[in-house]
Amino acid sequence: MKTSLLSATLLCLLACGHSAAQSKLNISKVRATAPVAVSSPFMTDTTNLKGEKFEEKTLLETAFLVAPQDFKDEISADTSRHILFPKAKKDSELRFFSFNVNADRYAKLTVSITATGMLELYANNKKETSKTTAEDSLQNAKTTKKEITVTPGATEFSIKYLSEAASKTPQESMRIVVEAKDSVVSLTEYDGKRLISINDIVEGTRISGGGISPNGRFITLNYTNVAEGGSSSRYSEVYDTKTGGRLHVDKPMQWMPTSNKLYYTAQRGNNNSLIGVDPETMSESVIAANIPKESFHIAPNEQYLIYTIKESYENRKGDLLILKSPEDRQEGYMDKRYLYKYDLSTGVNHRLTYGKRTTSLHDISRDSRYLLFSVSDEQITERPFRKSTLLLLNLESLKIDTLWKDEKYAYSASFSPNGQKILITGSPEAFKGIALNLPPETIANSYEREAFIMNISDRQVEALTKSFNPSISRMTWRSDDEIYMTVAEADYESVYRYSVAKKTFVKLSLPEDVIRSFSPARSGSTAVCVGVSASSSTKAYAYDLKSGKSTLISDPSKERLSGVALGKVTDWSFTASDGTPISGRYYLPPNFDAAKKYPLIVYYYAGTTPTVRSLEGSYPLHVYASLGYVVYTLQPSGAVGFGQEFSARHVNAWGKRTANEIVEGVKKFVSEHSFINEKKIGCMGASYGGFMTMYLQTITDMFAVAVSHAGISSIASYWGEGYWGYSYSGAASANSYPWNNKELYVEQSPLFNADKVKTPLLLLHGMEDTNVPIGESIQMFTALRILGRPVEFIRVKGENHGIATYKRRLEWNHSIHAWFAKWLQDDPSWWDNLYPANN
Repeated sequence: MKTSLLSATLLCLLACGHSAAQSKLNISKVRATAPVAVSSPFMTDTTNLKGEKFEEKTLLETAFLVAPQDFKDEISADTSRHILFPKAKKDSELRFFSFNVNADRYAKLTVSITATGMLELYANNKKETSKTTAEDSLQNAKTTKKEITVTPGATEFSIKYLSEAASKTPQESMRIVVEAKDSVVSLTEYDGKRLISINDIVEGTRISGGGISPNGRFITLNYTNVAEGGSSSRYSEVYDTKTGGRLHVDKPMQWMPTSNKLYYTAQRGNNNSLIGVDPETMSESVIAANIPKESFHIAPNEQYLIYTIKESYENRKGDLLILKSPEDRQEGYMDKRYLYKYDLSTGVNHRLTYGKRTTSLHDISRDSRYLLFSVSDEQITERPFRKSTLLLLNLESLKIDTLWKDEKYAYSASFSPNGQKILITGSPEAFKGIALNLPPETIANSYEREAFIMNISDRQVEALTKSFNPSISRMTWRSDDEIYMTVAEADYESVYRYSVAKKTFVKLSLPEDVIRSFSPARSGSTAVCVGVSASSSTKAYAYDLKSGKSTLISDPSKERLSGVALGKVTDWSFTASDGTPISGRYYLPPNFDAAKKYPLIVYYYAGTTPTVRSLEGSYPLHVYASLGYVVYTLQPSGAVGFGQEFSARHVNAWGKRTANEIVEGVKKFVSEHSFINEKKIGCMGASYGGFMTMYLQTITDMFAVAVSHAGISSIASYWGEGYWGYSYSGAASANSYPWNNKELYVEQSPLFNADKVKTPLLLLHGMEDTNVPIGESIQMFTALRILGRPVEFIRVKGENHGIATYKRRLEWNHSIHAWFAKWLQDDPSWWDNLYPANN
């Protein structure tokens, strides 16, 4: 049998409302497809190869492809809770019925179906049981039962029903009863929106990026689709802003820099060819054959490519390896990359850089005469342990000019449209600290990003954002006076237009909370904008740069999310005891009742970045709210996007101040919201947030349960062992080392205070984590087990710092959900089922 109905079927059940919660349900309404006629096969023999005679029940195995729009009928049960419908008019008919049941917790359900005909029962697309007999009357109808284990939220059921015209019953009948094994489980028969689940976050179609033609008429959108089961696919779409037309493209394409054509590469015979595509007609032409297979940048004059070739360091043989630097532990660290130019008309390759150091392309000038590229050198004895030199190459004379040398805190550079200046991103300490806006002796957070402009003629540098609180994420210098800046602004990602002449910032009014990409056309007045919000998935807009109007052009999750109930999201801030305003927001369960008491989950990162306002992500807060929790997330001191002084508090803190703000914020939140059960508060965080989870348990007993993913338990071992431990510590522990600041490395490390931990703690870690080595969780687990404290440790096979694989991501999330249910909802059944005590 092949069916595609379930994940999308119940999206059709859009009428709001649901029945009262109870532990036993008599299903009162089902959706139904139209009947499909099936007939017995022609009998060439009386038996098959196995000696079996044909039976009518075999027709139940007939493949039946069902789409969501096929469920057009709705049948309600009669007063006796029987669902009645006509029997087959001729021969036999197959029909699908669907309904869904919401459970407020992990539960074992018994589904009983009393029916006159034969049927198959499916739960979430999985076949659970069959009834292979047919009876001639309602009184004689037999019952099939199946115990099904469900996770919290909606379980989608469907029934494949076989009706026979030869049956003596005047009409078909079903009575469906769903009962929880445990009477504390609340079941709800939904005929409205279902609760969001982790599958809604992992599966579905989303916009992964957007581009725009140089004249602004055509927009390309790239999509990624993850199907149920984890298979993924990618495709693109070309949107015509003039006509509103759309064209599906099954291969990734990009825009030429100047002409309004798309391009892609393809293997044509033995050659790698550059193919141009007219977006209006989708006709193709070969721009150049036999181009390099490496990734490349097309010059604005479209006459040449700049590409990179990697050369491997091969003087390393045998089983013993001497490391050249701490970063040499990373595979390929000693490989170097060099720039080449490929002439599209002649096919001539020209090597541009040579030596012992990697060269990295930054930009090509609009007149295509110059390149910006950099070389970097390790400087292990001084933070940030690396320095760079930016070079200007005249492609006609091959003359090199040095624009800066041995700069430690400048990161990227691009040409102005007229080629006379360069736009730079860097930390406040770049260029001798001209962007610093901090009290004396305060060290800047090097993850804070500032914008600078350098005059190429005299190398003078101007800091644009010294007094601008948002942190720069991306920039586009569109015209001589117009720079578009995408910035981290508190827990938002916003876009500003900066006037070079007036030195002013104007915030664009955009419809989403977090702008993932913003690309203005080189000419014309259109930009493409892709963003998400706290309660919506990826959407794309055509934005009018003159009027400021946004036009929605793509919302691939609209149908999926229209059938999902989301709780209310509310901003909530407090003033810390030292006068610092701390922002945050909280999520309510979809069927929130202010008269009830709810357990609370507190989520934070507490490191250099805020917890952004997006529906999806590793820790989707709406999913936790749908499980019956109020969820509070906050942005304590240290995050970028609030100004330099606020983010500088991250430096040499490692829990100081930040943890106290979290504790203070939770106490104030609970005191101001009477619907919180103050005895049932949990917390969770990952990476630096995982460290914060462990650290919090050493200073407070306010939490009933805690979760740490990939957390740091010993600052010293992370500093020395993590691939980026010492370099990240160049920001987080600036100028502090285990030998000159033992108090920081010992007293702020949860491991050295493990005896203070009383809270049940779940540790999770990817076994291939190169960022925060798994030993950080192992040593905390060992310590707490020796101390006899409640702790569990889950190692995730084959995963690095984050959990990316479909199946593991679902199991990882379910483990966290089950751990919270055990301690915050007094329901260990889910956890015990996942991890039996004897296992």
